[in-house]
Amino acid sequence: MVNGYRLAPDVPVWCCASRTVFILLFFIPETPRFLALKGKEQEALKVLEKIGGKDEAPGVLSAIKGTLKDHSRPWLSYGSLIIIIGILLSVFQQFVGINVVLYYAGNIFRNMGSSTDASLLQTIIVGVVNLLFTVLAIFTVDKFGRKPLMIIGSLGMAVSMIALGLSFYFNSVGMGALIFMLIYTAAFAMSWGPVCWVLLSEIFPNSIRGAMSIAVAIQWIANWVVSFTFPMMNDNIALVDKFHHGFAYWVYGVMSILSALFVWRLVPETKGRSLEEIELFWKKKH
Repeated sequence: MVNGYRLAPDVPVWCCASRTVFILLFFIPETPRFLALKGKEQEALKVLEKIGGKDEAPGVLSAIKGTLKDHSRPWLSYGSLIIIIGILLSVFQQFVGINVVLYYAGNIFRNMGSSTDASLLQTIIVGVVNLLFTVLAIFTVDKFGRKPLMIIGSLGMAVSMIALGLSFYFNSVGMGALIFMLIYTAAFAMSWGPVCWVLLSEIFPNSIRGAMSIAVAIQWIANWVVSFTFPMMNDNIALVDKFHHGFAYWVYGVMSILSALFVWRLVPETKGRSLEEIELFWKKKH
């Protein structure tokens, strides 16, 4: 329970997922950069050959060795912009409101007038859509690129959240509101859900990869802020009287628009670029 709200019963799912990830970790090879850092160049070369082929592997290994000469530098070595981008990626991933949908789905559907059984079924449908479109992102992120998926996802979330807020405002919740919720979930799952983590793992150069910890820490803080403030906005008497539970969704819609502008203006495209190429990009920017 959070602020009187019962959270979606997803703990068993997460436990199962955690066990699966733990088992699969035994089959993941060490990264070529880690192996090169430890002086295991032949092992690093074998991993690179599996990934990019024998022709490309030596050149990539040479580039890796060049960037690992100074593998521990101050986090602001490449300027503050990279840190700010990492933080804002984390903040926007939460401030678009996804964990409101995942945590409070049952309560939201009951606000729409659904029975307890119906709200549980609708929550399951949201989870299935989330899974399917996350898989879609896996197969499209290297085809279409990170930025296009993120921008399209942001716009999809903005439209669906604003429309959902209007549904509440005009007291016309029903099948249409459920569809808006599913569109929102699909838009997030194919973009900001998985692709944000891809970008966070790619934008930080080898020598300051520890700075990613700042972005991850901020993400959990933002998660808490969103989870804590949704019941406050959704149950505020003045806001309910004026907006009929629609206010919070408009906030998330505005955040989605801002996230699209942020990605368009500031976030670099990392598709098809190695970590070493991205490091050169930041050196030129700095």
